[in-house]
Amino acid sequence: MVFNDALRARIDAHEAGLPFPTDGQLSRRIITEAKKTPERAWLCEVSSVVLQQALADLNAGYRNFFASRNGTRKGRKFAPPRFRSRKGNRQSIRFTRNAGFKIGDGGKLSLPKIGKVEIKLSRELPTEPSSVTIIEDASGRYFASFVVQHADERLPEVESEVGIDLGLTALAVLSDGTVVENPRLLRRAECRIARAQREVARKHKGSNNRRKAVRKVARLHARVADARRDFHHQTSTSV
Repeated sequence: MVFNDALRARIDAHEAGLPFPTDGQLSRRIITEAKKTPERAWLCEVSSVVLQQALADLNAGYRNFFASRNGTRKGRKFAPPRFRSRKGNRQSIRFTRNAGFKIGDGGKLSLPKIGKVEIKLSRELPTEPSSVTIIEDASGRYFASFVVQHADERLPEVESEVGIDLGLTALAVLSDGTVVENPRLLRRAECRIARAQREVARKHKGSNNRRKAVRKVARLHARVADARRDFHHQTSTSV
């Protein structure tokens, strides 16, 4: 909501031939003053750092757009920021260190205005995180992505070399004769996915049952993606 309100304010200013509102003006108008209105009073229930990060994301989008248009940013062209939808398949919020999030004992992540959330760390964090992004994917799973500062470590040098030929029948054939079989994870799950997609087609658009059916399809695809990612990781790190 904050992102869309700020984007609308800048679009209206551009169409009226006025200069873009500054960050301070947007923060005061979109956040501080909006909290006093009945329509936006619920913004008081959200951490102010999250709201400020929405404005920061909008500024980053405009910076990338202008830098891409005038040629100072190389690579693919960036389009101007677009309005966000609350019905998207992926939702996320970001807490910086100023928000006061904390990883406590017993695998608890303390988030402002939310409370303590149980987490499972995939690895120990090397340093104190500077920010954390909470992500909800299409299947309804939540992930916490931490940003930490870590010095580069050079991997030990090895003398052996191997060539890799990727294929369809076999996933890969190495120059030393090793053959990595293709598990065909998606092919094995096609029947379940097709059945779940037919259930989606039978539901009324906009109904709760359709949203549940869509999430079920997303879970099946997420299971295949996780299995493929795990297989690739184990294969690439095996000795």
